[in-house]
Amino acid sequence: MTLNERANKAVELKTSGKFNCAQSVAVALADETSLTEEQLQQLTAGFCAGMGNLEATCGALIGAGMITGLKTQGQGTLGKTKQIQEEFARRCGALRCKDLKTVTDGKPLCPCEECVRNAVMVYGEIMGLE
Repeated sequence: MTLNERANKAVELKTSGKFNCAQSVAVALADETSLTEEQLQQLTAGFCAGMGNLEATCGALIGAGMITGLKTQGQGTLGKTKQIQEEFARRCGALRCKDLKTVTDGKPLCPCEECVRNAVMVYGEIMGLE
């Protein structure tokens, strides 16, 4: 599966209404881990609406960070997640759900679907996926 196909899958999962942002990203990147899609969906269930509905860190970013930790087996994860966060913030304009959802000119800074897409794309680019 190409990186674009993974990003599209994440967006499809999110727009289905059955997956939150963290779940959408984690499940789209499931083959990067030894966990099943169902296990990843369960693991990331509480990380919606900005870290447990507190409008804090974007769930899509949390999903990407969790997959990074699994992929790196904890070795060098901090540096990789920092890179992911920096590039995500550059593309989306913020890291916090509250800021990303702030409506100006009639639209949010970065809609959830775009956050999910960007999280997968940034993960893939930093982790060397094709």
